[in-house]
Amino acid sequence: MEKKDLNLLFMGTPEISAYVFEQMILDGYHFVGLVAQPDHPVGRKGIIEKVPTKVIAEKYNIPVFQPIKIRKDFSFMDNLKVDLVITLAYGQIVPQGFLDIPRFGCLNLHGSLLPKLRGASPVQTALINNEKVTGVTLMEMVAAMDAGRMYGKKEVVIEEDDNATSLFKKISEAAKDLVLDLLPKYVDGELEGIPQNEEEVTFCSLIKPEQEKLDLSKDILEVYGYIRGLSDEPGAYLYLDNQKLKIFKAKIANDLVTAEVGTIVQADKRGLLLQCQNGQLAILELQKEGKKRMDYKAFINGNQNLLGTKLN
Repeated sequence: MEKKDLNLLFMGTPEISAYVFEQMILDGYHFVGLVAQPDHPVGRKGIIEKVPTKVIAEKYNIPVFQPIKIRKDFSFMDNLKVDLVITLAYGQIVPQGFLDIPRFGCLNLHGSLLPKLRGASPVQTALINNEKVTGVTLMEMVAAMDAGRMYGKKEVVIEEDDNATSLFKKISEAAKDLVLDLLPKYVDGELEGIPQNEEEVTFCSLIKPEQEKLDLSKDILEVYGYIRGLSDEPGAYLYLDNQKLKIFKAKIANDLVTAEVGTIVQADKRGLLLQCQNGQLAILELQKEGKKRMDYKAFINGNQNLLGTKLN
């Protein structure tokens, strides 16, 4: 079947979805609609901004549907004549009644090497867990979360300097390559799909605001993983003098324990070191509440008498 003869519906919301959506459009695929989460307020002023995929859809005059709860409202499907649904980071569980509509079914691009890390935060969790390799899986959408047959995978290497922002970019590129490579084969019936091994399944959940605060009682490797997994957005934090101090970049300096957990044990041009449970963390980039993001040297210059101060 020719690309232009296939009526696709894209489901996705954030920047990673917008990139893949546009690349598929540019590759010649025909989309009859986009389904995305509702637009939401952004920033301190609460200005309503269009979600990234909506910006792309409007650029190419593609109809946009933003149901508050898709399990209760997917009547827009009645007149679209959708052949196939492609989903990437939509953000809601899709009901069986919806999945049954497209004649070629529904496919999902999931940001992990399934069956590992089913759930809402696979990219961030791979960093939190200090994984060395992750990837993307093209899979069948079923009513259970990320549990369908797998049609293909593409690995992504996690470098030491990767954080969530850089890893999302790598994942989006891999997702684009995977779907453009496999979609024609899927439509032509050349891909059988492989069931997931349920014994190898692991899960990850949505990261909640309270999890953004670092828990220094945990192993230093886990603290380091959280900093990477939450950077650049929303940013992991501690408190300094009752003000939020976001830590965007750090590295494990050593395995020394020379002070109480949370104590700044060094604050000079050589480094800004924080005592953790089983080692010391070198803080490289950070941001005090109400200030700009900066490197540790600029922070030390603007904040005197840090040595011996406690972060909590």
